[in-house]
Amino acid sequence: MPNSFFPAPVENLIDQFARLPGVGRKTAQRLAFHIVGMSDEEAEAFAAAITAAKSRVTFCKTCLNLSAGDTCPICSSPTRDRSQICVVSDPKDVAAIERTSEYRGLYHVLHGVISPLNHVSPDDIHVKELVSRVSAGGVQEVILATDPDTEGEATALYIARLLRPFGVRVTRLAYGIPMGGHLEFTDELTLGRALEGRRDI
Repeated sequence: MPNSFFPAPVENLIDQFARLPGVGRKTAQRLAFHIVGMSDEEAEAFAAAITAAKSRVTFCKTCLNLSAGDTCPICSSPTRDRSQICVVSDPKDVAAIERTSEYRGLYHVLHGVISPLNHVSPDDIHVKELVSRVSAGGVQEVILATDPDTEGEATALYIARLLRPFGVRVTRLAYGIPMGGHLEFTDELTLGRALEGRRDI
């Protein structure tokens, strides 16, 4: 354990920031110092935003995306194309695709991918809910937009097999996205072209 150079409350704040993904110890220190340097009002607003996000944000009952109510803004929008469902592994991927302004359908968030090495099975992600949505009718195309890595491909193939009996078109994003890449880090142009060039699976 590193030596404590700062007061205990500051060390604790640094430790909490360091637990966030992608945040190293030095970055955690900079963030902690920034918080300590805030006015009382700014610090209270920051803390209130964290508390509100944790207590008020839930999952959409339809697509399982993040939502502040029972239904997310995308699912409740009357302008979205309800014949298309784009399947992603994480809510961050919804934001990435929305930034392209190329897609006007609905989404389904799996909250993970099949990964035997990490002990994640189909029952651990939201595949059954997707099958229920498709079996209810009205869906003409399901776009499988999981990451183009081993786990993402395995998940896409598994879902494609499950949906085949329903007679819907099942497509996969074209490989404008590099193998091993992640949607949240892909630029809008590349992701938009991948959507346009999607293919049957």
